[in-house]
Amino acid sequence: MRSRTVTISKLSKKTKTNNQKAAKTRRQRGYQWEDTLVKRFNATPNWKAFRLGSPSIALPDVLAVNTEDSAIFTIEAKSGTSTSLPVPYDQIERCLEWAKTFDIYKKRKVLLAFKFLSKKRLGIGKYESRELREFYKIWDEKLDITDCVCTYDGKIYAKVDGMRKEINLKECKMPFKTKQRK
Repeated sequence: MRSRTVTISKLSKKTKTNNQKAAKTRRQRGYQWEDTLVKRFNATPNWKAFRLGSPSIALPDVLAVNTEDSAIFTIEAKSGTSTSLPVPYDQIERCLEWAKTFDIYKKRKVLLAFKFLSKKRLGIGKYESRELREFYKIWDEKLDITDCVCTYDGKIYAKVDGMRKEINLKECKMPFKTKQRK
């Protein structure tokens, strides 16, 4: 009986270690995507962008400002290897609140920036190659705030009463070169 307990304990520790590694990898991907967005904005004339901090604080992932055009973007950035990337409603809500706060800007947009990496996860440690894709969706303030998900083909779905419902969000033309599909 002792050896079985030891084996289960080792498996439990191994699973916990694997989960921690996977979570760290996801966080690193997210940070890298946010950092990429900031660098792209900052390399563009008249734009200044900032990564605002960890998810534990009620801030958007990225804030981008163009004072010459009186424009501000609050950005929620999602990156991953799956076929869909979710955005919880509270993250959209906080981006909207921040955009409303800066009412001095004439153009205030909440952007959902999605990056589907060039490898698709098939299982634990198994991937297949695919096209890298980026989507920049403008949240429509007329919509009810809800959890939503972006699929690899760029479609956005909201969860309404437990059901997936496609919503049409406009694609934002970014002021820098992107990997957007034409």
